[in-house]
Amino acid sequence: MSRASKLTLVGTSLFAVGTIILVHYQQQSEKEAMHAGVIRDMEQQRIKRERQLDFEQQKLLEEEYKKIQSVRDSTADDDSPPKLPGS
Repeated sequence: MSRASKLTLVGTSLFAVGTIILVHYQQQSEKEAMHAGVIRDMEQQRIKRERQLDFEQQKLLEEEYKKIQSVRDSTADDDSPPKLPGS
């Protein structure tokens, strides 16, 4: 084998090995990113469930307090400011 063919063989072999290593690294990093996305989604769902539970508890407390206290809906009142004397 000539020197040029040996260098070509070594160069292409190194290029192929480098490409394989790069592709493997990219696959690993994409897999880790996808896994992190799943974990993030699970955390968001957990937070959403906690907020929904808190909302339901607050709604039950509101209903309980309305039974105990007389509550007047302030939005049903006339929203115009009171008139001053002499206006």
